[in-house]
Amino acid sequence: MAITSSAAIGAGTASQSSNISIQDFLKILTAQLNNQDPLKPVDNEEFVAQIAQFATLEQSRQLNVKIDNLLGVQSSLQSVGMLGRTVDVNLNGILVSGRVTALDLSSGSPMMTITTASNAFQNNISLSQVVNIR
Repeated sequence: MAITSSAAIGAGTASQSSNISIQDFLKILTAQLNNQDPLKPVDNEEFVAQIAQFATLEQSRQLNVKIDNLLGVQSSLQSVGMLGRTVDVNLNGILVSGRVTALDLSSGSPMMTITTASNAFQNNISLSQVVNIR
């Protein structure tokens, strides 16, 4: 039973890689030791290489989580800087101008409320909808 194929399956996507833990790895390693051919034991170097691969996988997963957190903080800071500024936003192909009057950070991604020249409110505007900032 090869551990590298199991680790490769767990590394397919970010959500899959977060499902494997050190306990899972140790279970697989124990099963590999119990089921190995006594006439062809696995070298210690292979075990060390497998542990190093797993450590690298775990560090990559942690790095992805930290980068996602950093991007969330960056978008929040960027949206805070837009409070009180006039923006043009794309609402389903229609360009709407207004002043950013409120900011909602509760959903994890910043959502803005803009007030148009006619005092109408447009809620739940994301940063990706902003076309121009004045």
